[in-house]
Amino acid sequence: MNVLIVEDDPQLGGWLHQKLEHAGHHSTLVDSGNTALSLVAGGSFDAIVLDRMLPDIDGLDVLQALHGQQHPPVMVLSAVDAASDRVAGLRAGADDYLGKPFNFTELLVRLEILVRRCLPDYSQRQQIGDLLINYRARKVSRAGLAIELTEKEFDLLCVLAETPGKTVSRSVLLEKVWGYQFDPQTNLIDVHVSKLRSKLDRQFDTPLIRTIRAVGYALG
Repeated sequence: MNVLIVEDDPQLGGWLHQKLEHAGHHSTLVDSGNTALSLVAGGSFDAIVLDRMLPDIDGLDVLQALHGQQHPPVMVLSAVDAASDRVAGLRAGADDYLGKPFNFTELLVRLEILVRRCLPDYSQRQQIGDLLINYRARKVSRAGLAIELTEKEFDLLCVLAETPGKTVSRSVLLEKVWGYQFDPQTNLIDVHVSKLRSKLDRQFDTPLIRTIRAVGYALG
């Protein structure tokens, strides 16, 4: 993995950088949100570890700036770890949220899950009706028309595409896309599915995403 670490505590940042390097991964350490945004715009990172409290802009502001762009999955790393803070981070666009202090092995496993999520085969393409999913390039098209998706929207599509035509429950979507086994009692899933549906279906006569009342969603 090639990981961007955004952490203004030099001792923690340096330690995390060394641990990732010793685990066989490459990492880049920066101490500001603005620097991170510049690197993401021109870099090719597999994941971002983002401190919530930064000296220039808040970690949630970084997530907001990334919203709507293609970017690597983001794990927020923060001493601010109440349930409401985790929900705020997930709502802002984080793919995972880990409180400080933390266990490095757990952090590494979570990062590996984020990076490999939705990539069951790096050479795989999947066709569902007129929808084509390119897992290697993380690109989607329908009837030959390219559709731009955010990282989270693409992850949602991947989970739905695992079982075309079958219902995927909200709890499964929450666990596979956000990595949590609890319901934060928000409309997080509904909001993201609505955005995905508007991009996949709005220009076409036949809708692909179906809502299964009180259960979940189905693709195709």
